[in-house]
Amino acid sequence: MNENPHIVSAFDKDLRQIENLVVTMGGLVEQQLEQAAEVIISRDLELADQLIASDDEVDKLEIEIDSLVVRIIALRQPKAQDLRSVLAALKVAADLERIGDYAKNLAKRTHVLAQVPIVGDSAKSVRRMCKMVRQMVKDVLDAYLTRDEAAANEVWLRDEEVDQIHNNLFRALLTYMLEDPRNITPCMHLLFIAKNVERMGDHTTSIAEQIQFLVSGEMPEEDRPKGDVTSTTLVEAKAR
Repeated sequence: MNENPHIVSAFDKDLRQIENLVVTMGGLVEQQLEQAAEVIISRDLELADQLIASDDEVDKLEIEIDSLVVRIIALRQPKAQDLRSVLAALKVAADLERIGDYAKNLAKRTHVLAQVPIVGDSAKSVRRMCKMVRQMVKDVLDAYLTRDEAAANEVWLRDEEVDQIHNNLFRALLTYMLEDPRNITPCMHLLFIAKNVERMGDHTTSIAEQIQFLVSGEMPEEDRPKGDVTSTTLVEAKAR
């Protein structure tokens, strides 16, 4: 039995609206990551506050997307590919919202970092992580719009490089703290910030997985590539 073309057209219109909101949300998150990469070096508190304030708009967009998804499921009762499209949009929006939250947290901690000395090149490493994740977000959203499973998989694999930078930074920051107790405050905040950026990368790979689900109907068979070993890293204090 053929579907009513008016119903199909209405569903397509609703889905386009949801996906346009996801793209708008993604653009805001990309901007947050660009600002995060800057404030971690410049310690520009005005820019940090702008980043913090912008997260409200990201949250509002997620709420709007959630509402539209509930509406489209209730009214259109999508099945198979159509249902996957709706659920994927919902999950992509949730991942983007979490990335925005982590960026906001980075900006909040900048207020503390602005009051303490710079420790080595650690802030530059964090900036590099932010820029990498920002590019990953951009690329994975492009893949989402074009339903490009191969491009999404390429982003999925790139997260391991973010993990490696995080591993190296983790060891360096622990060493700085062991060498001089005055480094403890800035290093602790940088540790939390670096972990937040690493989690941003994880959420980006989650979006890549949703694209594979959207295109093929299946999640990746392989485990997500994880290079983060900070939970088992041991740095020994030097004997005095």
